[in-house]
Amino acid sequence: MTITLVCVIILLFFSAFFSASETGFTAVIRAKIHKLKMEGNKRAIMVSSLRKDKDRLIGTILLGNNAVNIAASALATSFAINLIGKDNQESAVLIVTIVMTFLILIFAEVLPKSYAFRNADKVALTVAPVFMILTKILYPLTILVQLFVNVLMRIFRMKSIEGGSSQGIDLLRGAIDMHHQEGAMLKHDRDMLGGILDLAEMEVEEAMVHRNDMETINADEPEKKIIEKILAGKHSRIPVWKDNPENIIGILYSKDMVRMLQTRSAESIGKEDIMGLLKEPWFIPEVTTLKDQLEEFRRRQSHFALIIDEYGGLLGLITLEDILEEIVGQIEEEHEREPKKIKKQEDGSYLIHGNVSIRDLNRELDWRLPDEEAASLAGLVIYEAELIPDVGQVFNFHGYRFEIMKKKRNQITRIKVSKLN
Repeated sequence: MTITLVCVIILLFFSAFFSASETGFTAVIRAKIHKLKMEGNKRAIMVSSLRKDKDRLIGTILLGNNAVNIAASALATSFAINLIGKDNQESAVLIVTIVMTFLILIFAEVLPKSYAFRNADKVALTVAPVFMILTKILYPLTILVQLFVNVLMRIFRMKSIEGGSSQGIDLLRGAIDMHHQEGAMLKHDRDMLGGILDLAEMEVEEAMVHRNDMETINADEPEKKIIEKILAGKHSRIPVWKDNPENIIGILYSKDMVRMLQTRSAESIGKEDIMGLLKEPWFIPEVTTLKDQLEEFRRRQSHFALIIDEYGGLLGLITLEDILEEIVGQIEEEHEREPKKIKKQEDGSYLIHGNVSIRDLNRELDWRLPDEEAASLAGLVIYEAELIPDVGQVFNFHGYRFEIMKKKRNQITRIKVSKLN
């Protein structure tokens, strides 16, 4: 009876070992294990190898855990019958059920799993060598169990969901947002990391400078006026059009004009000289993602592209700076003196320019306005109102109050936004 009791205790210890191992392997921080693996840590290499075949690992853990639990319960029942007597078998079974349930729950499940959850990396690295051996020994049994499970899943038409790259990105987003909410990450850092993840999903149209806001030059203007416009402009690259503002014939670099002015007087520069400085425009489709465009900027060693729609119409332009601003936020240069597009009022509301993108607005004020159907704030108001509103009209949606403050023809230029109580 003493040997039986000792065996029960040993089996409970093994049950705790399997339970802790299960939690350790599932709760381990993959990034940390990957870092250790790259550093040559042998145990981290084992953990990574075991996690690659999760079905085999979990099958080994569950097989071992259930085997020791059943064996411990059987031995405990035998011990209780011998202790109480065969005439009271029913009472012995009832007592063993209550006692073993308590012992397994506390000492073989809750306690080891709680410890393993708090020390997942340590537990996984410690038990990895043992499971490298166990998975090989129990491989035939785990294969049979897995085959049987797969047959049952087919019978009941249960499908397993594989985690793709999109799921991995969603997990990263969740982790970043969680760390921010817990105070472990600054808002600016969260926005930057989120911006990097968004590049693959955002199209250039969402970050472009609209054609109405583009600084351009008419090729038919006098030479003197063109030179003045280039020298007074705040941009280093200016599109040049002819006959029609959408007919871009080239891109004029201000540095080329400055270089020419260093050797010649402005009066001696003719229209042909200016047109000879034009660089061929680079047109890209509106459906290009920011990630792909960033790669193209790097490959072509260019910082400027014009965006066209499916019919070849000019939509706007995008620069390398525009893409970088989607990651780091607005970059204001020393010469820029544009009025702020988001102004907080004394009553807690905000006076916002209509062309401010919803994405920038959400990042700046930590709001959650939807940007699926419209890229700008004015576009969102028009979409939700289903009309072009007049000055003074007020709309309530998505938990905010929108009042049209200023309008230029059909373009909404100023909106007052406040949160609804």
